[in-house]
Amino acid sequence: MSLIVAKFGGTSVADVERIERAADKIRREVELGNKVVVVVSAMSGVTNTLVGYCDEISKLQDLREYDTVVSAGEQITAGLMSMALQKRGVSARSWMGWQIPFITNEMHGKARITDIDTTEINKRLAENEVAVIPGFQGVTPRNRISTLGRGGSDTSAVAMAAALEADRCDIYTDVDGVYTTDPRIVPQARKIDKISFEEMMELASLGAKVLQTRSVEIAMKKGVALQVLSSFEDHIGSDLPGTLIVKEDKDMEEELVSGIACARNEAKITLIGVEDQPGIASKLFAPLANAGIGVDMIVQNISHDGKATDMTFTVARADKERAIQTLENADVSCKEIRAADNVAKISVVGVGMISHSGVASKMFDTLAEKNINIQVISTSEIKISVLIEEDYAELAVRALHAAYGLEEPA
Repeated sequence: MSLIVAKFGGTSVADVERIERAADKIRREVELGNKVVVVVSAMSGVTNTLVGYCDEISKLQDLREYDTVVSAGEQITAGLMSMALQKRGVSARSWMGWQIPFITNEMHGKARITDIDTTEINKRLAENEVAVIPGFQGVTPRNRISTLGRGGSDTSAVAMAAALEADRCDIYTDVDGVYTTDPRIVPQARKIDKISFEEMMELASLGAKVLQTRSVEIAMKKGVALQVLSSFEDHIGSDLPGTLIVKEDKDMEEELVSGIACARNEAKITLIGVEDQPGIASKLFAPLANAGIGVDMIVQNISHDGKATDMTFTVARADKERAIQTLENADVSCKEIRAADNVAKISVVGVGMISHSGVASKMFDTLAEKNINIQVISTSEIKISVLIEEDYAELAVRALHAAYGLEEPA
């Protein structure tokens, strides 16, 4: 007998037929003797519709009321899922975030979880009742409904699994696992059976949309075993058909590279003729941080005269104009600010890099053979990222995927 948290994404509960299919999977888990908590997203498209209603009223909403509106989608799904389980003879009830309660801070629209009281949920699980919980939502200390931001249902599920000390958290989605790269770009991409938290965190942050980054971060910190699997196949989570995301083990280091990621949501900003003096980086990046603009790749050129240098960095494409405006108002003088959004970030990820050399040189040689120019480079212990012209993104991914031998065997 295991305690399992099963999360179903929007496409997995897109209509009543799919909710019924998901309920069948939960019934099978219960028949195996497992205790189950179900976390559900809003039905596909519902959250976007609710956000649209808010925008029709005002683009500058009271975020407390915005959260009240957009959290309604998950509430509907939770009720329907409970009905579908009851129809199958499974004891089940729905819980709203405030009923558990799922406590968050007061950062409405992108709240952070601070505590989960599992007392009542544990009591009901002991009575073999399935708890159906809406993802994405919680309640603040002031008793206002809060939401966790886009992709927040993944975070809800992993946080609940950690609080309950569950044996596993199954993330049901529209793909059957984590792949070595986007199968739409490389049809020969291979499903990964097991991947480390660190690798999954890098892939999630670099554009892989299978899991939300915060959920992987919590799973790694709390030691929650995750599985990504498809809700459209006949398997259930206990069959372990998907990709397991677990603590790194020695076998993983034998795999040099686990995956190739491609992020097309980057913009490159270059400051020409910045003063070359101590503290200049702080003067540049502190205002961006205060404006809530995240900076990713950074490179500073060598100063030839000791007086001026050029500095290049990347931000999210959606933040490009705000970043330029912030820099223009900052206490920094430069000759010119240049910006470009026709760029893509290509990354090679793998824990095997820690104990093997030559990964970077192979990446650079492969791109050179395809006549792809590298604009910016950044590295971590298990990742190498390069910024290239966006038109060459898919060619780069295909070439690197082949170069590291990641294709599915013929």
